[in-house]
Amino acid sequence: MSKISSMMDVGKRSLSNAQTALQTVSHNIANKSTEGYSRQRVDLVTNEPIGSGNLRIGMGARASQVSRVNNPWLEKQIQREQMNLGQAETKADALGRVEQVYNEQGTKGLNHQMNEFFNSFRELSNTPESLASRTMVRESASTLVQTFKNMNKQLKDVQTDLDGQIKTTTEEINQIAKEIASLNEKIQLVEVQNVPANDERDRRDLLVKKLGEKIDITWGEGNNGMLTITAGNTAILVSGTSSNELKAAHTDERDRVELFYRSTEKGSLFNITNQVRGGKIGGALEVRDDIIEKHLDTIDNLAYRMAEEVNYAHESGYDRYGKTNNSFFDLPKNVKGASETLSINEAIQLDAGKVSVAARPDSPGDNTIANIIGALQYQKVMDEGNSTLDDYYISQVGQIGTISQRAVKTFESQKNILDQLTNIRESISGVSLDEEATKMIEMQKAYDASARLIRTADEMFDTVLNLKRM
Repeated sequence: MSKISSMMDVGKRSLSNAQTALQTVSHNIANKSTEGYSRQRVDLVTNEPIGSGNLRIGMGARASQVSRVNNPWLEKQIQREQMNLGQAETKADALGRVEQVYNEQGTKGLNHQMNEFFNSFRELSNTPESLASRTMVRESASTLVQTFKNMNKQLKDVQTDLDGQIKTTTEEINQIAKEIASLNEKIQLVEVQNVPANDERDRRDLLVKKLGEKIDITWGEGNNGMLTITAGNTAILVSGTSSNELKAAHTDERDRVELFYRSTEKGSLFNITNQVRGGKIGGALEVRDDIIEKHLDTIDNLAYRMAEEVNYAHESGYDRYGKTNNSFFDLPKNVKGASETLSINEAIQLDAGKVSVAARPDSPGDNTIANIIGALQYQKVMDEGNSTLDDYYISQVGQIGTISQRAVKTFESQKNILDQLTNIRESISGVSLDEEATKMIEMQKAYDASARLIRTADEMFDTVLNLKRM
């Protein structure tokens, strides 16, 4: 009788194992398209056998746990490459916008307007006594000044948009950090009972990848299964069940969004902007503070040097009224911001006759100064006498084109790397519907066989009971 009872116990456990496996298969199928999900399986182990005389009789199998099929080293590599992808994507997008500012093909850009400006002086040299030619000089100068201002504004608009992206991304980071801290607590509560928290760990791994895509992080898992995550070098975003927030705010010093960290609710804010190098925020900061600032400096330098050289020649000449020492441009006080503050002298704006053309007073046909200013376009006045105005600007256009193209190629290359790693992960942890269907049929057969075993044991019981009635 006891052996028949043992058969029923084995059948019941086998029935339960098959049911657990079928439920796990259905869970896998339902999460086929769930981002970050790792396929789960039921780990079966041989149950403790029993002794019967000289025999040890097996007692079937039992489910030890439901584990996830996952490669933690691969997950960490994907997280690292996701951080690089976030940085590369933001750089490629932002530099694409910067490149459009320098687009000389689709629009009449700065190089075109400089040509028009110096051409107007060359035209004036042909008819130095003409007021209409002087007016054309003033109008072309006005267009050139406005083009400088537009380029300055467009570059700063890109910086402003990047500021907005940093603010939005920072809010997303704070939300993700809170959820990871909450998942830390859930995982600890589950795993303290020696049961793996599979779904919670999948969700947490996904959030760590998303967090790394937004900002460069380092993280580690403690013996209790909880993660500690640090952004930059010192900003601890998650520690156990608690999370800290980052704050993105404008500063008076630069009027740009900076990144701050507060370790406690009432603690002091620490500026960690210089610590951030990776992720979307790292890419945005690099373009905003490094690349765009450098190109703003070159535009300012070009505007200042051009105005300085034109003024130097113009002040030595005589206008239509025989007066000299007139500035053509109001020269900015500093090179920094010159492209934004550059303007035409107010006297020339009011009267084009005050444009200097002659080298001597009362010389209507003298075009010496107009020729000198017209020739400035081809004089090596930039880069300490190594480049002309055209060469200097064109080199900047070529440079931003090269940087932008390199950023796009880096992004495409990084995306291919991540796609390869993701495909490898899917081959390991992803759900295959064909495999799950095969497993389902296998478990269904096992369930039927287990039920048949129980029915057979029950019939054996009936046989034994009927023997006593006979």
